[in-house]
Formats: sequence, C-alpha cells, structure tokens
Amino acid sequence: MQFLLKSRVFGTIFELDKKKKEIEKLEKESENPDFWKDNQKAGEVMKEIELLRREAEKMENVEKEAGELREFLKISNSEEEIKDIGNKIEILEKNIDELEFQTLLGGAYDKNDLILSIHSGAGGVDAQDWTEMLLRMYLRWAEKNNFNAKILDESRGSEAGIKSVTVEIQGNYAYGYLKGEVGVHRLVRLSPFNSDHLRETSFALVEILPIIGEIKEVKIDPQDIRLDTFRSSGAGGQHVNTTDSAVRITHIPTGIQVSCQNERSQLQNREQAMKVLKAKLHQKFLEEKEQEERKIRGEFHSAEWGNQIRSYVLHPYKMVKDHRTKFETSDTEKVLDGGIGEFVEAYLKYKSKN
Repeated sequence: MQFLLKSRVFGTIFELDKKKKEIEKLEKESENPDFWKDNQKAGEVMKEIELLRREAEKMENVEKEAGELREFLKISNSEEEIKDIGNKIEILEKNIDELEFQTLLGGAYDKNDLILSIHSGAGGVDAQDWTEMLLRMYLRWAEKNNFNAKILDESRGSEAGIKSVTVEIQGNYAYGYLKGEVGVHRLVRLSPFNSDHLRETSFALVEILPIIGEIKEVKIDPQDIRLDTFRSSGAGGQHVNTTDSAVRITHIPTGIQVSCQNERSQLQNREQAMKVLKAKLHQKFLEEKEQEERKIRGEFHSAEWGNQIRSYVLHPYKMVKDHRTKFETSDTEKVLDGGIGEFVEAYLKYKSKN
C-alpha cells in the first residue's frame, strides 16, 4: 500500500512541476509592456494563470497530506491510530483520484466554455420530447456542477418537445467534460404520445463545440454575412416577444446558418449568434483536417440507426449504456436528472487509452 501510494503521489508531484513551469511562462508573458494591448487575449491568459494556480494549490495540498501521512505511519502503534491511518489513506486516495482525473483534461480546448446543440432525429413527436429530456439532463448536470448554462435559441415542436436547441455552458473545463457527448443518443420507452402506449425508439443528435476567443484559422469577412431579424417565439418576456429582436446570421460562402432569440436586445442576440457562428466555422475547419478533428471534437454522425453513442432504455428494462466505453447503469432516473459524471469519466479514460 505504501509503495502504491508513494508512486501515485510522485506522479502528482511530477504534474505539479509541469504546472509551475506553465504558470511561470504565462506570468512572464503578462509582464510584457504590450500585454494589455489585446484585452481579450490578455483576459484569457490571466484566467489561465488563475486556473493553473488553483490546480497547483490542490497538488501542493496532496503532497503535504502525503508527507504528514508518512510521518504518522512511523509513530502509529495503537488500534485507534491504525484506524486513523486507514481514514487518512482513504481521503488521500480520493484527492489523488481527482487530480489524476484532471490530467485527462489536457486537450487543446478542454478548459474552454462550450456551445451545446441538440437536434431531434427520427421518431416524430417522441424524438422532440426526447430532445427536451436531454436538454433537461444537461442543464441539471451544469447546475449540479456549478456551471452556468444559458439557452441561446430553441425551436419548439408543434405538439410537444423541442425540434432543436442551442445552449452556452460556461465554466472551467466545460468543453473537456462534455466533449464526449457528441453523437446520437437513442431512447427506448413506452410512448406517452400514442393511444396504444406502444414502445417507441427515438433519436436525438448532440453537438458540442468549444468557444474560442481568437480563431486564427477562421477569418469572417463582414461582406460574407447576411443578417436577418425576426420576432422571437421563445422565452424572454414581453419585450422580446413584441419586437424584432431575434437574429439569424447566414455565412454565405459556407451556407452555415445560426440564430439567437433568447436575449432581450437585438445587439445581444447578434453577439451570441456570432459566437455560435465562429464555433461552427471552426468546426468546419477541423472537419477538413481529419487528424485534428479526431483529437478535438470526436466523430460526427447523422441521427439515424446504427450511429448511436449511447442508449437509454426505459422499457422493458431500465438501462443506460455507452456503446463506446461499454459503461452502463440501471439507474436511469439518476442519469436523466443530470447524473452523467460516471459516463464522462469512463469516456475520458477510454480516450486516453485509444
């Protein structure tokens, strides 16, 4: 046990040295007289420094705890002291587990905020209801993990549910945590929307895009943009619903179209829509470079049979299973209430080995 613990702590210390070097490098960059000429980039660097400092502090605490435990082991003899050792080891192991999991989030954009889009696929009104269930699942996940989530745009179904929805999720490592959710999610249940209450299979497509402040590879020419405004049909209060504050932006060369209607002003909606457009154009750039695509956003599939990454079965038995990692659970209620942490961790560990 002591040897295993020592080796794991050593790995943590090694990562701590790397973090300190990163902090030193960025701090030197921030001392440049021209650093604040680009406020956006400077803000991103300062945010990065603060995040690295917090991570380094956690690692230093683990190193300190390990040292205290080693000293305690030398002098402990009584049964009560041995019991305390077990408790200390358990706490230390838990803290090291958290740090080791953090090392899985080392992708180029893992620290970034993200754009989440969900589109209903095959399954009619059941698929639209399924899309709304997935939206709730991700919003609950964000809430439970102290991330900020904001609906930017949604298109509701005529009977029930949602045809498509776009959400911004902000927080440290938001993209890193959810990047593995990209793909088709399949639901099997007894339909509440048919009179015979028959079993139905529904599909929804989830897209996850990192929000990137400055995208060197993507330059947007204002002449390539067409801006349309319309009256909002989504949430946002009386002001939004009685003015042409909603915005639709079309990037003419690629045909990519994005919209935002949940902010109160046309200007705010335009800013949010441009953020989504940049993310989509960057995604397109990555798709043209297959190797980079696999590293950053994973495989992209259409919403149809054979392409699902995860199945949620509510009838005739209860099971949620990820078809890539093979991780599964029968606690479907927990998962649909935002408890997807085990699936996130299983995917990140799976990707680190493949």
